Amino acid sequence: MRIGRVVGSVTLNRIHPSLVGVQWKLAVPLMLDELNAEAKNSEASPGGSEELVVYDELGAGLGETIAISEGREAAMPFYPDVKPVDAYAAAILDNITVTKKI
Repeated sequence: MRIGRVVGSVTLNRIHPSLVGVQWKLAVPLMLDELNAEAKNSEASPGGSEELVVYDELGAGLGETIAISEGREAAMPFYPDVKPVDAYAAAILDNITVTKKI
């Protein structure tokens, strides 16, 4: 699981029938220095990673921080249904606490 920031939304003109009516967000995974800045409530500008198109049923807004599940784990919330999802917004995060590992 990664932490990312929503930077936009995606509109598709063709979609798999099992995903009709779904919201798609464009999110940038945050690097450690960006998470540290986020935890200190200072302005962190995402840009260290490539954007991901994320399935969003939580209604995350522009600029919100989300937990992103990827790969097989992203499709698990839909079990036993099969949906072609590679990235899933698992949570909207209110606070981030970064602790130093000893």
